[in-house]
Amino acid sequence: MKLSEFDFDLPAELIARYPAERRDGSRLLLLERAGGRISHHRFADLPRLLAAGDFLVMNNSRVVSARLLGQVDGRTAEMLVVRDLGGGQLEALCRPAARFTRGASFVAEGGARGEIIAVGVHGRRRLRFDRDYARVLEHGYAPLPPYIKRRGGEAAARRRFDLERYQTVYARDPGSIAAPTAGLHFTPELLAGLRERHPLLEITLDVGEATFQKIETEDITQHRLGSERIRISAAAAQRIRELRASGGRLLAVGTTTVRALESYARLAGPREDFSSDIFISPGFRFRMVDKLLTNFHLPRSSLFILTSAFAGLDVLREAYRQAIAEKYRFFSYGDALLIA
Repeated sequence: MKLSEFDFDLPAELIARYPAERRDGSRLLLLERAGGRISHHRFADLPRLLAAGDFLVMNNSRVVSARLLGQVDGRTAEMLVVRDLGGGQLEALCRPAARFTRGASFVAEGGARGEIIAVGVHGRRRLRFDRDYARVLEHGYAPLPPYIKRRGGEAAARRRFDLERYQTVYARDPGSIAAPTAGLHFTPELLAGLRERHPLLEITLDVGEATFQKIETEDITQHRLGSERIRISAAAAQRIRELRASGGRLLAVGTTTVRALESYARLAGPREDFSSDIFISPGFRFRMVDKLLTNFHLPRSSLFILTSAFAGLDVLREAYRQAIAEKYRFFSYGDALLIA
């Protein structure tokens, strides 16, 4: 299939720069694949939209404060730390890339200082800092996608807000450089209510560059997704098997959960800690996931392509058309889509 088949026009005003006032106050579009029926709800309605026997699996990875603001040679610059290489060395995506020349120094807010020791393409740089990974990120910002456009004073004013809201309430061990955004809509109260009738299971996929990696080939079969680390405990895997064997239907909270589960289903044998570069596109045979809760994704992205594979491209296009007509809010801080 061609990448252009996964394109659509989105009015800029529908891109959410801020989340709903309440996490569960966002809107929720329900798409029923059998028949293509579409209905409109609030996220707080989720419990009554689930069927008896449904159980939820969610990604509990915690987002790290991977966005660093600072200066290179006295000029404003920033980076997204994508990998801890150990020994004070980090790999980062830097901008403006032209300022990050070999031997230059980046001084982050808070005083962390890094020397550029290797230069790659597309703004990728390796730096040696004067402190370890955890201390470098102490004064970092939430790694919001660029389209949210937090710059300068607004980024500083909203730092605490974004560090809290660009994080699920059930996040555990740090490891992600982007949020598993479908989970941002849950509140502790909503989770407690769901838990009374539906099992809630947690797995971990540390969200990395693969999640927002740009597809640069028109033939999507030629695209290669980056690898991400996944942890699924033996206890969680066993519980999933038991629930599915008894007729339960698995609702994956987010595309990262889908990738983790479908990768696990394809392992040669049970493993609790592994990596996967699975790229899910139309024609993919889903072995574990029965329902999907997700956000509205960017056109021409691997996330939109995965969602198309699950729902069917034509059916999903109609759901997005209605979402745009009804002025749903899109992308990371936007509204939610339940595909049943």
